Amino acid sequence: MPPSSQQDAVAPPPWYALQPDEVLERVQSSPEGLTSTEAARRLQAHGRNELPAPRRQHPVMRFLSQFNNALIYFMVSAAVIAFFLDHAVDSAVIFAVVLINAIVGYIQEGKAEQALEAIRNMMVPQVTVLRDGHRRHLEVGELVPGDVIVLEAGDSVPADARLLRARQLSCEEAILTGESVPSQKQEQAVAEDADLGDRHCMLYSGTIVAAGQGRAVVVETGSATEIGRISSMISKVETLETPLLQQINHFGRLFTWFALSLALGLLAFARLVHDYDWIDAFMVVVAISVGLVPEGLPAVITITLAIGVQRMARRNAIIRRLPAVETLGATSVICSDKTGTLTRNEMTVRRMVAGKAHYLVEGTGYVPEGEIKPQDDAPDQGWEDLVRAGLLCNDAKLEAQSGQWHTLGDPMEGALVALAMKAGKDVAQERDAWRRLDEIPFDSKHKFMATLHHHEGHGTWIFVKGAPESVLEKCGYPDHEYWMERISEAAQQGERVLGFAAKRCEDGKQHLEFNDVGDGLEFLGIMGFIDPPREEVLDAIASCRSAGVKVKMITGDHAATAQAIAKQLHLADEPGVMTGAELDKVPDEELSAVLANTSVFARTTPEHKLRIVKALQQQGEVVAMTGDGVNDAPSLKQADVGIAMGRKGTEAAKQASEMVLADDNFATIVAAVHAGRTVYDNVRKVIAWTLPTNGGEALAVVIALLLGMALPMTPAQILWINMVLTVTLGLVLAFEPAEPDVMERPPRPRNAALLSPFLLWRVGFVSVLFTIGVFVIFEYAMQRELGEEVARTMVVNTLVVLEIFYLFNVRYLNAKSFSWRGLVGTPILLVALAVVIVAQLAFTYTAPLHALFASAPIDWRDGLVIILIGIVFMLVLEFEKMLMRKRGKTNVLAES
Repeated sequence: MPPSSQQDAVAPPPWYALQPDEVLERVQSSPEGLTSTEAARRLQAHGRNELPAPRRQHPVMRFLSQFNNALIYFMVSAAVIAFFLDHAVDSAVIFAVVLINAIVGYIQEGKAEQALEAIRNMMVPQVTVLRDGHRRHLEVGELVPGDVIVLEAGDSVPADARLLRARQLSCEEAILTGESVPSQKQEQAVAEDADLGDRHCMLYSGTIVAAGQGRAVVVETGSATEIGRISSMISKVETLETPLLQQINHFGRLFTWFALSLALGLLAFARLVHDYDWIDAFMVVVAISVGLVPEGLPAVITITLAIGVQRMARRNAIIRRLPAVETLGATSVICSDKTGTLTRNEMTVRRMVAGKAHYLVEGTGYVPEGEIKPQDDAPDQGWEDLVRAGLLCNDAKLEAQSGQWHTLGDPMEGALVALAMKAGKDVAQERDAWRRLDEIPFDSKHKFMATLHHHEGHGTWIFVKGAPESVLEKCGYPDHEYWMERISEAAQQGERVLGFAAKRCEDGKQHLEFNDVGDGLEFLGIMGFIDPPREEVLDAIASCRSAGVKVKMITGDHAATAQAIAKQLHLADEPGVMTGAELDKVPDEELSAVLANTSVFARTTPEHKLRIVKALQQQGEVVAMTGDGVNDAPSLKQADVGIAMGRKGTEAAKQASEMVLADDNFATIVAAVHAGRTVYDNVRKVIAWTLPTNGGEALAVVIALLLGMALPMTPAQILWINMVLTVTLGLVLAFEPAEPDVMERPPRPRNAALLSPFLLWRVGFVSVLFTIGVFVIFEYAMQRELGEEVARTMVVNTLVVLEIFYLFNVRYLNAKSFSWRGLVGTPILLVALAVVIVAQLAFTYTAPLHALFASAPIDWRDGLVIILIGIVFMLVLEFEKMLMRKRGKTNVLAES
């Protein structure tokens, strides 16, 4: 049996720490692969090379879960009571609201658990394998440990495998490591403590062969692969409730207990003190319940969030889960990947050193625009020769597609082509003039590439590029100390460094041998490469810092490179850096201090990212996590808001996220945070506007019961008020523009109360004013002997008028409402106002609604009295606002 099935007392060394022959022995295979019989036996023992299908919640159960909310339970209870008391209208309206809310939630959240399926789809369908000593094409699912696979450029790696032979082999591993350049591969073992990105003798499932050829023996399949391990991590991550949902559910539980206690107490009071009939007493309880419960509020909040989704979509932020809109507004920490998110994922030559002269190169990415500027007074010492060597010892090409420049080939070689174009060279003409005769491809063993060229006017030359130490060695270490200092300077800036050399040969030479790269080779200089930051990210991070949102870089790249980018972006005043290996040594009790002082985490694994996100959440932070690779998927799912890259992101990352950036632009996140804060502000405005109506209705019923009076409104009429106003005027607040200081406030705490002290005061104060208005108009009607139906109709119209005036007041809690803009409002406000007026006219003057709601026509002069009450109410609220503004208490949006 293969060793993976054995139970050893001591854990064996990892595959990458063993030499090829040791791996073959341990996996009980050979360079010619397995026999078909042995492969079939292992397939039975290990199972197919597939990731397990995720357990899916049944659609019915997923739909029923939408009702798992204390506020919903209470509403359903009220509807059931109303139904059994033969009040079908009341019951039907409540049930309709609950059902609509559940359908919206089911549709919006139905696809949130597709991350595992996305990873499974990354498995390639076919692979070339050695079986019985012959090449065969098999389904990837049939691979087993011990199979020898053959790979070449463009192939996807079908399983985790240990290299047996590599020829100029490199792999794109950004989805696992986050590194922006392909990883060079070789057969020799590496240290047991090597990071994932440094395991140069391993190939990992789901990565892509960028160049070269290789043979490897499969050592892990299915769930045992690196991708399988990440898949397992995703399945164990529990999806967190968003802050808004937590607050709404907490509010719902408290509200339910309060409403139940009040209802039961009043039921007993009505039965024992006033000797109500049981049915009448129950109807009083239903009236109070319907009055108290803001049954339209969940629907309006959902619609407000949906409007936020549309606004963000226009800013290239695609929201996959509705509550994530609001959560973005609460974000206090953004954990961002580096490659492709903060940076362009395009290598650029940033510096050149030729002799004693130092040059900086302008421009970013592969766009061939920018100047080469000397940085000292040293004379020009051959930078053109340095640029020419980079262009000729090079296999890459640049091309422009739809105005965007792309490289065909190695990213660093593409940067060298862009540099030559910046220097004014015609690439095709230069390469034609310097005809290539032969080459020595780059190999991780000798760490250089060499090419042989002939020019009619300049003769035959060898050009060499590679690791600077290796090229210096070939040149006999000229000015060794000087060049090592220059190389160190570039490395400290996070730059990847290449060295260049050249040598004149005898004319007529046609072939290039290894021993030609040595004697007489002249060192031309070095170049420093960097994956440059996105230009717009600098302003975006500055905006985050002004809004109190911390940004932490979590990347698989090297520490020096990551720290250099962090400094350029001003991620922090002094961005501290820590590697994944260093993080492993930090105990959990000390992690909080480390997170506070560290802005950059480099050479991280999926476990590190997940640990960081969880630790931040335990500190009360609301965490947004950006990423594009499979290695980001677990932490994307764990985060309060997972943000995937739409262009360069893997499908696994997108499916694990709540938001996808269509433009892969970090600056879009800041725009989304701005929109999220605006959405939350508008949600609180909706609450501040909605609850006083419910409070006034319930308080009026309670007072009527305590005084033994007739109810001023029936339950059906209360529902009419709530539903008509909520789905019209309530929605107006969802379209309110952002407050001027929306990005100048600190993030609200995760445990911030949904109702701030000012909101509580405002709800109570306005509820009392509404109650006074109800009894004033009811008593006015009864004194005129208009009858209960007319009196109740006037009460309904009075509450509607009061809500209209209050809407104009609540739109500007920090400013006067008596202004032309405040009085006219927005176009949608005027439309909603017209709808409410038409609805109230129908309620008051049409026979069908008279039959449904027991309403009656009122005289136009009584209508003027109602409007007068509304004007007085508005004046009182403006006076209250003026007093509160003088005391600095009016900013309902900034309070926590």
